[in-house]
Amino acid sequence: MTPEILVHDHTDTVGVAVVEGIDAGQELTCWVMDTDETMTITSLDPIPLGHKIAMTDFADGDTVIKYGHDIGRIVAPCSRGGHIHVHNLKTKKW
Repeated sequence: MTPEILVHDHTDTVGVAVVEGIDAGQELTCWVMDTDETMTITSLDPIPLGHKIAMTDFADGDTVIKYGHDIGRIVAPCSRGGHIHVHNLKTKKW
């Protein structure tokens, strides 16, 4: 089965949509690249190609990990399966 979501590192808290047309309520296959494992997650929102999906529940202020690195903080709560992008993720630099 071809995955819809890639998770680069097993410590990542977000995955990346690698197909177009992900709809809310869709069950998605995720491939965790560093461990070669697969898992499933249900999207809560439409997820555009290249955008992130929450692999865990996030509260305001939580750190987001992608590629095994801190990429920013959550500014609006998001549940597992939700769309993560500029509306709820900001850099910690500013």
